[in-house]
Amino acid sequence: MSAKDVFHTTVKVALEKDGWKITHDPLFFKLSEQIRIKIDLGAQKLISAEKNELKIAVEVKSFIGVSAISEFHTAIGQFLNYRVALEQKDPERVLYLAISQDIYQEFFIDSFIQSVLERYEIKLFVFHVQKQEIVLWKN
Repeated sequence: MSAKDVFHTTVKVALEKDGWKITHDPLFFKLSEQIRIKIDLGAQKLISAEKNELKIAVEVKSFIGVSAISEFHTAIGQFLNYRVALEQKDPERVLYLAISQDIYQEFFIDSFIQSVLERYEIKLFVFHVQKQEIVLWKN
């Protein structure tokens, strides 16, 4: 079993503070006999105006290793694979990458990183570690 990210609980609390109901921890899919994936969190939120529920999946990444670019490569590859899996198994759910405000300000605002996020349509949200709150949604 893979270990939970260091910010897993922080992100879970931040989502709940923002009005999301955690529905899966983790969100598990069996894609074939050999392939099983676990996305960190599944959540949903009622939109009162439309009486519909938004459903999201959230992959949490800490970026606390030695090389942010190496972790970025891994995170983007994982994100893209998870998005394909969701398209097959739960197409109404939107995938987000959750990152801390610190790594966003130190690394993710770089123009190259922004161009990768834009090219591959990576949705993310940024959270404040100490306050356990979402500070930015980037669609």
